[in-house]
Amino acid sequence: MNYINKKLEEFNEFLKFRKVAIIGLGVSNIPLIDYMYEKKARVMVFDDREESSIPKDILEKIKLYKFDYSFGKESLKKLKNFDIIFRSPSCLPTKLELEEESKRGAIVTTEIEMLMKMCPCKIIGVTGSDGKTTTTSLINSILTKAGYKTYLGGNIGTPLFTKLSEIKPEDIVIIELSSFQLMGMDISPNIGVITNITPNHLNIHKDYEEYIEAKKNIFKYQSEDDKVILNYDNEITNKCSKEAKSKVVFFSGNTKLENGFIVDDKIIKECKDGIREHILDTKDVILRGKHNFENIATAIAATNGLVDINIAIEAVKEFKPVEHRLEFIRKIDGVRWYNDSVSSSPTRTIAGLNSFDEDIILIAGGYDKNLDYTPIAKPIVEKVKGLILIGQTSGKIFEAVKNELEKQNKTLNIYMCDNLEDTVNTAKKIAKENQIVLFSPASASFDMFKNFADRGIKFKNLVNKL
Repeated sequence: MNYINKKLEEFNEFLKFRKVAIIGLGVSNIPLIDYMYEKKARVMVFDDREESSIPKDILEKIKLYKFDYSFGKESLKKLKNFDIIFRSPSCLPTKLELEEESKRGAIVTTEIEMLMKMCPCKIIGVTGSDGKTTTTSLINSILTKAGYKTYLGGNIGTPLFTKLSEIKPEDIVIIELSSFQLMGMDISPNIGVITNITPNHLNIHKDYEEYIEAKKNIFKYQSEDDKVILNYDNEITNKCSKEAKSKVVFFSGNTKLENGFIVDDKIIKECKDGIREHILDTKDVILRGKHNFENIATAIAATNGLVDINIAIEAVKEFKPVEHRLEFIRKIDGVRWYNDSVSSSPTRTIAGLNSFDEDIILIAGGYDKNLDYTPIAKPIVEKVKGLILIGQTSGKIFEAVKNELEKQNKTLNIYMCDNLEDTVNTAKKIAKENQIVLFSPASASFDMFKNFADRGIKFKNLVNKL
């Protein structure tokens, strides 16, 4: 008998002739345009870009459907008297206009939150400041290898709300969740994962505390039957264990736990009451770097109980790095070039630096998210033989490294460049045989690029032209 999602049917009926606002025409909200039209909702679309900047095909569809719209920096002034509001992740629920509509009685939600509320199957959600995408992708690969029908969404994959009618109770949904998506949620996945929490997105969040509280929503509404995977070594996630109502499973790269999953001398082990069972030797996997070994331990912990451990091991051994994450590009004159464009914070770049034993030429810098660059200085001084800087944060990184060099009475050649092409050409000139050129910006991309993927693709194209 075909499965019918009754919650979804009720929601679709509710949408008929309701006033629906769609805020932000990004990846997650664009599928809602067709969906809401089909369900006969009365839709108004909002975006802070001017009409001339909206993609032509999207604009044509909005006009074809006769939807109202409001574009530009003041677009939300027309956000009044709606029944349900779908906000984009970057439009935080703390915005005054959203708060006022919520007080008046509007449902303020997101595509991903409504997916979670009506999903008929088990949901695994992954968040954290670093390692989200690799961990989410590893979990998906393990479950797929085990024969599950999976749906991958959130920050990666396809927006899944409009796929709800296809999802069956025996399937598994795996979603990568940012702080922006989690903020304001009152539902948690059945299995939650927090890889770590370090300062990030402080140019958008009110403060660090708001960012941390948003991350906690991944386990805050779980039941005793649910599970949360936490990083034992991260002070904030370790403390989260005291707040969780669900079963807590720790992973660690530094501590020999009594219970949990650990990386011990490059061996991934499962710990049960102090007995540590060897699961996987990391020399047998394609991924490199301690942080990636911890991601593997996390993914195995998340799928434990759903998948036979031997199948999980096979999947991990076959897993290749996700694009823009310590992605090997090519070898030129004995120098290996790596694209780590996803590294948009100092902690990510530190993890990248620690993944190599070879001497490194580091290309860093980009859009300023109001982060502290002091922590990156010592790893740069210890691991880097040539530092090439670009973008808004170049001055901050330079000052932090200069202070550390003075403290250690060392010297380092530092080059300031105006654009990405200059950085690649400079790296080509100074890199020596058996060294690594690592593009790991430690900064966001928005000063010069659409996003980290755009930045990474442009870097790879320049390297492949050398």
